[in-house]
Amino acid sequence: MVASKETQIYRKDAVKLSVSEREKLLKPYLPPDRHQSRRPSKSQLIRMFLRNQLHILIFAAVHAVFSLYIRLRQAYHIVLDRIFAILYYHHRAPELIKQDIRGLNKIPQHLSVILELRDEEQGLAGLEKLLDDVAEVSAWCAGAGIPMLSVYEKTGILKDHLQRTHLIVSSKLHAYFGRRVPSLQIQAPHVPSFLNGDESQQTSPSAGHLSVLLLSAGDGRSTLVDLTKTLTEMSQRNKISTSDISPDLIDAEISESVMTEPDLLILFGPFVKLQGYPPWQVRLTEIYHSRDNCGVGYQVFLRALHNFAKAQMKFGR
Repeated sequence: MVASKETQIYRKDAVKLSVSEREKLLKPYLPPDRHQSRRPSKSQLIRMFLRNQLHILIFAAVHAVFSLYIRLRQAYHIVLDRIFAILYYHHRAPELIKQDIRGLNKIPQHLSVILELRDEEQGLAGLEKLLDDVAEVSAWCAGAGIPMLSVYEKTGILKDHLQRTHLIVSSKLHAYFGRRVPSLQIQAPHVPSFLNGDESQQTSPSAGHLSVLLLSAGDGRSTLVDLTKTLTEMSQRNKISTSDISPDLIDAEISESVMTEPDLLILFGPFVKLQGYPPWQVRLTEIYHSRDNCGVGYQVFLRALHNFAKAQMKFGR
């Protein structure tokens, strides 16, 4: 009852207020009107202008310093690469390559590289450049005594020219080794391999053997997906127990269908970009790249071998 009486008294008082009085009563609680807001003063405009100019100046200074650092770093690496190219040039002589790696306590038994067919090099000229890079790296590996080389190119264009790749790599080995040419095998997953395809070229058994494996993006994650589907179907049909599926089984299947894990992976680009490289095979791989480098070079190959020789492999328990 008390509440109802107070409500009635309040309503009687509210009725007595005029419209202007009620607006005046609510005005302190309303947001300010934009049209009636006060324009900034001249001093405020000046301060805003100076603040914006200061921000632009700081941004330009940071950008200039960072650009200068990038240019100096690129110039330093270019000069360093030129010095290495002069001091450690192979002259297409396997003896000089062996001399460059003589002091290393270990070399990789399986070397892998990532090459790229650039957009500006599309067509026949780009393919020829790519094949020449494969041949050069193959000759360096043969000279260093590395028996296994895997070449990853994302599009898979090398796998479409397997016989041509074998011919060019074999010709490059003849240019390096003369008559003592090591035996050569070019292969790719799920594709027939070429072993000394040109019978007119005589090989020397004492010169060793080089296996070149060509990879593409289709040999990476899609292989894991296909293997997962196969194991799932076999498990559903009770052909294999789930307890038998282990990392060792997956490793054995992938090693047989694609390749074993490489000891060293060399990137000839300025950034670490694997471009869809088979993920399972790089779990324990030493990855090397040369900053600000663009293009396949012997100095990068040599520095990668020296870096691998100094690396400590800690596999844990």
